[in-house]
Amino acid sequence: MKFHKDHNDLPGADGRVIIQRTPGGTMEINAQSSRDLAHGLGVVHALERQLHTLLMRIILTGTAAEHLAGDQEMIDLDLYMRRYDLLPDPQAEVQKLQPRVKEQLEAYCHGYNLVLEHRKPVWEMRLLGYHPNPWRVVDCLLLAKAFGFIGLIEAQGAMEKLLLQMIQKGVDQDRLRELFPYLREEIDYDLLGQIKLDPPVVPPQVKWLASLPKFNASNNWVVSGQHSASGLPLVCGDPHLEVNRLPAIWQEVIMRLPDNNLLGVTIPGMPGLVLGRTKHLAWSATYSFMDMIDYRIERCQKGHYERQGVLKPFKERHETIQVKKGEPRKVVFYENDHGILEGDPHQEGLYLTLAWAGRHDCGADMFNVALNLNQARTVAEAMEILRDLHSAPFCWAIGDTQGNIGFQMSGRFFNRPPGVSGLLPTPGWDSAYDPDGYISGEALPALYNPDDGIIITANNDLNHWGDSDPINLPMGAYRAEYIEQLLRAGGKFTVQDMQRIHMDLYSLQAERLMEIIRPLLPQGPKADILRNWDLRYDLASPAPTLFESIYRRLITTVFGQGGLGEQVIDHLWDETSIINDYYANFDDILLHQDSAWYGQRRREELFRQAVTDGLQAEAAPYGSTRQVVLSHLLFGGKLPRWLGWDRGPIGLPGSRATIPQGQIFTSAGRLTTFAPSYRLVADMATGEMHTNIPGGSSDRRWSPWYNNETKNWLAGAYKILK
Repeated sequence: MKFHKDHNDLPGADGRVIIQRTPGGTMEINAQSSRDLAHGLGVVHALERQLHTLLMRIILTGTAAEHLAGDQEMIDLDLYMRRYDLLPDPQAEVQKLQPRVKEQLEAYCHGYNLVLEHRKPVWEMRLLGYHPNPWRVVDCLLLAKAFGFIGLIEAQGAMEKLLLQMIQKGVDQDRLRELFPYLREEIDYDLLGQIKLDPPVVPPQVKWLASLPKFNASNNWVVSGQHSASGLPLVCGDPHLEVNRLPAIWQEVIMRLPDNNLLGVTIPGMPGLVLGRTKHLAWSATYSFMDMIDYRIERCQKGHYERQGVLKPFKERHETIQVKKGEPRKVVFYENDHGILEGDPHQEGLYLTLAWAGRHDCGADMFNVALNLNQARTVAEAMEILRDLHSAPFCWAIGDTQGNIGFQMSGRFFNRPPGVSGLLPTPGWDSAYDPDGYISGEALPALYNPDDGIIITANNDLNHWGDSDPINLPMGAYRAEYIEQLLRAGGKFTVQDMQRIHMDLYSLQAERLMEIIRPLLPQGPKADILRNWDLRYDLASPAPTLFESIYRRLITTVFGQGGLGEQVIDHLWDETSIINDYYANFDDILLHQDSAWYGQRRREELFRQAVTDGLQAEAAPYGSTRQVVLSHLLFGGKLPRWLGWDRGPIGLPGSRATIPQGQIFTSAGRLTTFAPSYRLVADMATGEMHTNIPGGSSDRRWSPWYNNETKNWLAGAYKILK
């Protein structure tokens, strides 16, 4: 069987499967049934994203040292992935797939494997000496589990460990409760101070996790027909993920059935749309910041842990890491009823176990939901389906052609005892701290056809929309509040209006902080630049450069000198996403006149010092400080730029609090970003969807579709899928 890059006509189980490329490079699949559509998508992913999918599988299965390189970095990466054992019960999850869903997964794998059987693996894999085994249903399940977990452990888990480190450093309760408003319980400094932390907040191997799909931030909103020019809902979304990479995280596709069209983005390696629309329904997702993890404290000695005064042995999981051109490494992981131990129980002391609400009895739910969501006709149906999505903590904004709009949170978190916030580790030996199962999907935040006809989510605190508190570390509300201001300004909105909102660079964060900063500005040309700033993060403007310099000095002055230490703050800025994720926790303190963090100093004095220090920066155009290279997933930064594997540099507009986030930071020594990885606008009065995306359809460096979309993405130019 021969496969062509732009057109394929293949036999399916129920008819012909026709795959062709649109003039803009998007792959279009036509089939007579859902399983044949999945078959075609498997072919597309194997042709267009084979390197992408195989590299993800290598990393997720903890075999990087075996297949990529036998160095310590790859061994550490394998240890990281093997520790978490994302799919401990694969066959049980396969059995829980609904028959129709399992049929589609098997068809997807069959399509992917047809390409592996009839074409040589992509040359990068041959160069590495990697001979891929067939793609399996369990590979899809493993990827789905990673989708729900990786962002969770990097954001929520890192912040909870930072809180623990603050306690061990002696930061007092008054300051901690200001910084962590959901912290309810008393803090046992003596107990928590004895915990041995392993691994650190940001292990160096996480830079390789860039190949995996992980939500960290996003916007989505939907308005009813009372606010649209067409008289039916407008659904909008822009998930903020890493964009300085090639290929892009998503692959956009058009999939056609006789009675339905599916338009949107897929994750290579998995069947089904993640974001997009059908003939009847449109949806977009944001990361909810639901707290799906709990740390428990284990009192360990001689390989045992304590329960009610009795020592019990850990379950030992023995793993062997094969090392390319090296000796195999044997490693043991220790588990108990709470989760996976972080440490060696043979060394007496207190250690943490990580309990993840989605670890067991999850995986099949991702596909039972995603492949049924494609068939839903109304918002009410979609919300009911999404309540059964346990492994992925997302906020879904939905609209349908009948005029309904809705919001549903998905995910699963522990039903903790009263007074337990989930932010602090609790004694594992005391059953009083054990959760009573999980909170039901019916108690999660949700909203259906609100009277005002507007729903917005932007990683902000949405606990008030439900009967539970799944969020204890939300991102700031700046983006949600500004989108709301724009939507409540009046008028009937069009698709083009929503596109303009997608690109709006005004910052409410800057507006509020500048109210304090502006009266403190001295005389001089740099101060005048800030004094006259329109509060937009335009690349040509030097004002945001100066503001960001002052803001960093402000965080360092207040929180570094206030108890954390300036070196710690510099590390959080330079080597983690913590301040990028949780800047509003710091801002909430800065915006109050009084705080325990100010010590004996007045807020005005601290701000004045930050202004003086921050204005020492060069008044350079913001864009000159925002240059990022789109780096190839495997060869990024390793080959000369002129060879074309890496593209750019490009200037990234926006900041942490603008609607299009433009965050740039270093994580474990690797430059990364939060920015719109896809933009979509769907008017339910039409069958169309307006989109743009960074990168392109293909992971083939010589393909014209390798990076063909980035120019329009930067310019805010949208194409139409229909």
